Amino acid sequence: MIEVRDLTKRYGSKLAVDQLSFTVDPGRVTGFLGPNGAGKSTTMRLVLGLDHPNAGSATINGKPYHELAKPLRTVGALLEVKSVHAGRSARNHLLFLAQTQGLPRARVDEVLGLVGLADVADKRAGSFSLGMSQRLGIAAAMLGDPQVLLLDEPVNGLDPEGVLWIRNLMRQLAAEGRTILVSSHLMNEMAVTADYLIVIGRGRLITESSTQDVIARSTDKSVRVRSPDAARLAELITGAGGAVVPGGTGAPGEPAPANGAGLVTVTGMEAPRIGELAASASIVLHELTPLASLEDAFIELTSGSLEFGKHGPDPVAARDGSAR
Repeated sequence: MIEVRDLTKRYGSKLAVDQLSFTVDPGRVTGFLGPNGAGKSTTMRLVLGLDHPNAGSATINGKPYHELAKPLRTVGALLEVKSVHAGRSARNHLLFLAQTQGLPRARVDEVLGLVGLADVADKRAGSFSLGMSQRLGIAAAMLGDPQVLLLDEPVNGLDPEGVLWIRNLMRQLAAEGRTILVSSHLMNEMAVTADYLIVIGRGRLITESSTQDVIARSTDKSVRVRSPDAARLAELITGAGGAVVPGGTGAPGEPAPANGAGLVTVTGMEAPRIGELAASASIVLHELTPLASLEDAFIELTSGSLEFGKHGPDPVAARDGSAR
């Protein structure tokens, strides 16, 4: 379990984390979301003892990181994917870490196989692609078989097969009762990976709830409807106060169906009400798909917490820590 209580961190005049409190429970994948500059990476660094808070506390299984006797056996982390000596092989990098914690040499080969790097274990890490470096970082995080994992943007640089692999790995580890905290800017990926979400902005908590609850709060909802009698259904929907647009979009993370015949997109009306209207007129429905997305909900939740706006970060502010 990770517990953050009234955590506060300043970098000069910049308040990066502002009285932040949340709990990450074991047994589920918890997504850690926020706009650029929201304080996600800073919070993770504070949890891992890489920075010191100005106030508040962050504990792992009831202890601050520096009190853990053998930290890699308790918590694994992936924060900086390129924090590896470029001249070392993947195996030597992991062996060095294993020796600091009294871990057996065999465990290095186990995690290299787990992340799919067994065939390149003796190649220099400096020659690795971003995706391979991500896999090496995950291997290092898993080295001590920890009960707690903190992963910062773990799917960056991974191909589709790799994204699916890390998604399934996180869900498997959570099912084993481990504590998983993962940050990402990929909302579609978080929607299908995370069971629970913590959303922050400007260093403060905006909301924490189940993923489905967060999505359900979105006001930008639409419903994809397919019917052989779409024209008559459209008349019923507009008469009841809804809006109908011919054609349709895909569900979150999916393309629109190739066959658009009889397909409309409805806004201003929930799917159950559309179904009731269709049933009352004996109209056959081939599809009735709500399209509210985590991306829409996230944009609404964080619209007042953007650190940099649409034009990107202020390079001066970024230097004193605000781009964390």
